[in-house]
Amino acid sequence: MSEEFQSKFEAYPVSEALPRLGWKPEEDDRGTLDQHVSEKPAPHVSGAPDGGLAAWLVVVAVNLVLFSTFGIANTWGVFQAYYEENLLRHTSPSNIAWIGSAQYALVYFPALATGRMFDLGYFKIPCFAASCVIIASAFLTAECTQFWQFFLVQGLSLGVCCGIIVGPALVVISHWFDGKRGLAMSIAAIGASIGSTVFPAAAQKLIPLIGFKWTMRVFGFILLAALGTANILLKRRLPPVNVHGGLFNLKAFRNTAYVIYCIAGILAFLGLYTELTYISVSAVEIGVSENFAFYIIAIANGASTFGRLSSGLMGDKIGALNTMVIFTAMSGIMTFAWPFATNESQLIAIATIYGFSSGGFVALFAVAAVAMGDMEDAGRRVGMFMSLAGFGAIAGPPISGAISTASGGFADAGFYAGGIIMFAAGLLLLARYLLLAPLWGKC
Repeated sequence: MSEEFQSKFEAYPVSEALPRLGWKPEEDDRGTLDQHVSEKPAPHVSGAPDGGLAAWLVVVAVNLVLFSTFGIANTWGVFQAYYEENLLRHTSPSNIAWIGSAQYALVYFPALATGRMFDLGYFKIPCFAASCVIIASAFLTAECTQFWQFFLVQGLSLGVCCGIIVGPALVVISHWFDGKRGLAMSIAAIGASIGSTVFPAAAQKLIPLIGFKWTMRVFGFILLAALGTANILLKRRLPPVNVHGGLFNLKAFRNTAYVIYCIAGILAFLGLYTELTYISVSAVEIGVSENFAFYIIAIANGASTFGRLSSGLMGDKIGALNTMVIFTAMSGIMTFAWPFATNESQLIAIATIYGFSSGGFVALFAVAAVAMGDMEDAGRRVGMFMSLAGFGAIAGPPISGAISTASGGFADAGFYAGGIIMFAAGLLLLARYLLLAPLWGKC
């Protein structure tokens, strides 16, 4: 063995990469293990290319992932209405709503496990397996006829597998981008806005034309094309790192700024989805036609596309947290204003500004979480944030719905949700101060 080759072997000492499997490396295995998993920080973490064909193809892949996952999840409003009137008309609306709530919450909850798996190198295979199940679930939903079938297939199966693929897809962008990370993340996040606009509009048009079964089959073929392409293009740049700890890294919470940031995320999601959930209902109450009321949600999702792109550009200039504070505060103000809209024009204006501003928070939350620690633990850190924020996402709309039912209108719900969002913006400002004490500066 040459001295040069020997020095390369010695540069990568054996780590205890597989202690939990009960396997202990022999002397001859030294060096081989650490080509796969190393306890040392990944090399060239700060050397992200910030561009190039491979990097931008990864952004395209993540865009397609978010288009597929959030797109199909945000179509639930159409399905809820259809199930109430047709397939599940003998089931109470509140029970039917559990299908959508489970689906949407599970987009966030699995990130705790998948983030840790990503750090350890389990990326391509889980994403491929989850993609296959998502596609199969779309086709199987077409054959469901009973509540428990819809709940298992459309709620649990589809939701869990969307969650398995979303978290790692968001983190992998940080492998390829540093200075332009905000822009790259926002371009990828546009996929969620496009999917949230295209899928609901398609469902609204296709179900009356070709029926529910063939609508779900069309969605299945769309998902096959989008996720198939995404799996080909998804690629990590940095080697896996076996950082200490399990799924939940309590050491991360020694960073006070990260703790405050997680609390802000929970509160933000408690309030952010209230307006998006109930704006079409409130539109009908002030005299807007039911057909056009549906398109108000599409308008908000469409405006979110521009908000995500704008927030990414701003984030690279003034910092992700600074940008999130501004956009979150705008969302809070629009949530306060929403119940007081008295005509169609006012509602469209509020929905447009709200969609634009809420898109900024959603586009950048992973960027800020990645920046609050080392890159080798980024997957677990983003996963913890998403899993915690998921509690706010699942609880927010029902709480606001209970408030509006008790009060007989949406004003109190708007005050509640708007207040929660503004408080979250204040906590984001506090987290920014803890990270960067001066009042001014990029953070």
